[in-house]
Amino acid sequence: MIELDISDQLAALRSTFADIRSVVGVDRLEAEIADLSEQAGAPDLWDDTDKAQKVTSALSHRQAELAKIVSIGSRLDDIEIMVELANEESDESAAADVHTELASIQKLLGELEVQTLLDGEYDDRPAVITIRAGAGGVDAADFADMLMRMYLRWAEKHKYTATVMDVSYAEEAGIKSATFEIDAPYAFGTLSVEAGTHRLVRMSPFGAAGKRQTSFAAVEVIPLMPETEVIDIPEGDIRVDVFRSSGPGGQSVNTTDSAVRLTHIPTGTVVSMQNEKSQIQNRAAALRVLQSRLLILQKEQEAAVKKDLAGVITASWGDQMRSYVLAPYQMVKDLRTEYEEGNPSKVFDGDIDSFIAAGIKWRKRDK
Repeated sequence: MIELDISDQLAALRSTFADIRSVVGVDRLEAEIADLSEQAGAPDLWDDTDKAQKVTSALSHRQAELAKIVSIGSRLDDIEIMVELANEESDESAAADVHTELASIQKLLGELEVQTLLDGEYDDRPAVITIRAGAGGVDAADFADMLMRMYLRWAEKHKYTATVMDVSYAEEAGIKSATFEIDAPYAFGTLSVEAGTHRLVRMSPFGAAGKRQTSFAAVEVIPLMPETEVIDIPEGDIRVDVFRSSGPGGQSVNTTDSAVRLTHIPTGTVVSMQNEKSQIQNRAAALRVLQSRLLILQKEQEAAVKKDLAGVITASWGDQMRSYVLAPYQMVKDLRTEYEEGNPSKVFDGDIDSFIAAGIKWRKRDK
């Protein structure tokens, strides 16, 4: 005979869930979905492709957010029925299922609770991530490539849209730099805690055998601004260079001068783009990222905050925010939050949610 009692745990979960519903604003969310659904149903929606994509993307994000909240509410109701059945039948297997479901709901509520901390001005925007190899030679270029794969795998696991915008390949291995966009609910707010210098310690596959190598890579995260918020840039302030795309080839790639590099002369800000097939498309994409970076710079100057969003990242000793150690022991540790994992392979495969959650909570406490 078993007597399963999870009433205290369930009461605590329901209290947390009620708080989350209140912060998220379910009524507001439903109103936004209704408005976006009406826009998405307009017969002339796809006359303007850019606008259509923004509307459908926003609708998809809001629907996913609401569906998660509705699902948790239903599962909290269902778990009470599961407890009753387990007790009536005195079924230990059913009781184990209850504890498994309870842990799953706790995990989902934890993720939603972290999202409620994302209340920054640009937190709900898509994120543009730029990774640059730092000190460490070939190992640093390889490390930059590993970090790029880590974030793309993270996006893939969450079924988020990731678009590689530009990659500059290193001569021997890895990449010099890469820029890619991740479009997801609260992408910038979530990923902005990843900005900073990352350090790798390992037995180098490129150097002398038996010697450990330390290398660095810089991660910059900025929000991608909607076109209504971008700033005007005088044509005379921009230098435009066109060149042939590098790296793996494909149709219309490596055969024409379609890649574009924009340099904002007053600030020295440089943006390259080569993922599109035409020079016109690459220039438009590069201009939007450049405008986003300049808008952030303008906001920082107005607030007298030195790189508050993107951060000053030197990618060298004394500046690292996270260490990935593969030798002589295995560990990934965030030096700000003290959170650590003992399986670097899992982390490099995109399992970074715990690091992100710890970073968001740390940032909120720090503020």
